[in-house]
Amino acid sequence: MIWNIVWITALAGMGGTGMGGWISCLFRKDSGKTVSLLLSFAAGVMTSVVCFDLLTEALHPEQMDTNVWLVVLGVLAGYVVIAALNAWIDRNTNHEVAHIDENHPRTADSLEELTHANHLQEHREGRQPRSGLFLAGLVMAAAIALHNVPEGMVIGASFARTAGQAQLNRGGLTMAVVIGLHNIPEGMAVAVPLISGEMPKWRAVLVTALTGFPTVLGAILGFTVGAMGPVALALSLSFASGAMLYVVFGELLPESILMWRSKLPAAATIIGMLTGLVIIYL
Repeated sequence: MIWNIVWITALAGMGGTGMGGWISCLFRKDSGKTVSLLLSFAAGVMTSVVCFDLLTEALHPEQMDTNVWLVVLGVLAGYVVIAALNAWIDRNTNHEVAHIDENHPRTADSLEELTHANHLQEHREGRQPRSGLFLAGLVMAAAIALHNVPEGMVIGASFARTAGQAQLNRGGLTMAVVIGLHNIPEGMAVAVPLISGEMPKWRAVLVTALTGFPTVLGAILGFTVGAMGPVALALSLSFASGAMLYVVFGELLPESILMWRSKLPAAATIIGMLTGLVIIYL
């Protein structure tokens, strides 16, 4: 079973970021709307999986009751870890914003802003060296790689519920798909500055895909911890839930709304939630 989890997680982690890198090679300015809907849909599916699957199982692992405060503690731990990692990423990549002017917006208001593509004109006009974008891409790659470890733990913890069975559960497969969708814009954020820094496109896509490899390590860790017993499984699922709640409400939904100020992202989120509900209970 563990090898199935490894290749599924590799497909979600490396495949998702690699796809984002490939899309960045064909970057279109009007693609923000498409990515916005994609992120909103993924957020909806992820919310359903967390609320109707992960947390439910965390409260009753292996047909046993868990102290609700233990679940609350696990959720808070997962949220804090992911929030801290994202704060570190922001602190080490926001230097790209300051070099334009003091009035430049510090929040993402378009796909170009999210991927630093709106800074390219400054570099093309010679006011900043391309090496600056290349360095920003490397920093982003390292940050995203670190960020992918707890995301992999989410997938591993989801699969740990059926550790003693040969068949993989649908919840784990669903989470792998959602993580893969979530990794596409992250891959774009890595590849755009690398390509703009004159790295060959094929190499930039390869580096971007490799940033998803730590997802596999996280999945192995999450599965191992979750398979240790009911309490460990409850903590692992709770941690995974907290991590995913931050990803949904701290990343996916804000980014989707900022990319496209429309009512359609909200509709995509609802459709995603209903899709997740059908997948879980059908």
